[in-house]
Amino acid sequence: MDRDITAIIQGVLSRDTLAIARAISLVENRSEDAPTLLKALFPHTGKAFIIGVTGSPGVGKSTLVDRLALHYRQEGELVGIVAVDPSSPFSGGAILGDRIRMQALGTDPGVFIRSMATRGNLGGLAATTADVVSILDAAGYQKVIVETVGVGQDEIDIVKTADVIVVVLVPGMGDEIQTIKAGIMEIGDVFVINKADRQGVERMEQGLRALLELTERADGWNPPVVKTVATQNQGIDELARAIAAYHQFRQSPDRPDERRRQIAEYRLIELLRDRLLLIALERGLRNGELKELARQVADKERDPYSIVEEIASRVL
Repeated sequence: MDRDITAIIQGVLSRDTLAIARAISLVENRSEDAPTLLKALFPHTGKAFIIGVTGSPGVGKSTLVDRLALHYRQEGELVGIVAVDPSSPFSGGAILGDRIRMQALGTDPGVFIRSMATRGNLGGLAATTADVVSILDAAGYQKVIVETVGVGQDEIDIVKTADVIVVVLVPGMGDEIQTIKAGIMEIGDVFVINKADRQGVERMEQGLRALLELTERADGWNPPVVKTVATQNQGIDELARAIAAYHQFRQSPDRPDERRRQIAEYRLIELLRDRLLLIALERGLRNGELKELARQVADKERDPYSIVEEIASRVL
């Protein structure tokens, strides 16, 4: 194993922030050393509790994450934060950079914050988010909070990464309708009505509880509804208790933890898909052939289905 990679691995395991940052960069840049790094760290993972926070833009997710992380720090827990931001259309980087809004945690040595770009990836998560979470897990962070870009028709990939999913809503933004469209009722474990000092919060709470009563979960969990005003630190303790209640519910000895098994299955499928795609591109296409085939499809000279079958026949 390369000496530099060995040093990074040892640094991650000793929670050296510089080594953690370098490890994440290797993963994000899809370095050829990334698989070696992740394989070595995998035996040290599985101890962190991963909290996914999602919701429409403007609902106050970042402030809520900031206050929730501060709550865990006051309880003496180490906290990692992965903030998945929209990608810059020019650089592919995260527009919001190093998450300047989380100023309260910026100098806390017990908190590691990383901002990631989606780089066009559907589902509200960057393609390498799960690997970054694994690095923070191996580094010993007990709580890892993943804040997603926001919800939409297809943006529910947080279910493939997090142990508990917190859905954030606010009154007056039509979130009840958006929730149904996005299928969030099925994946949300805890629902938060943030900015609960606004008008219409009671009506929204009643509507949300009515929707939850119509949604029957296979695991038997009844998602709680918590009202918060994150900017004033109101309701954060209640939110932490709701998250802890779901964690305890999942750890019941008479209930197998299907969520982690599902996450592992999702991860295997994603890694296999990426690997097979790379093989298809490397072995099934000649230099410049992809653009020519794309031109033929665009000009209606050939159909894409026959082309894919042809490429697959070269590889298989």
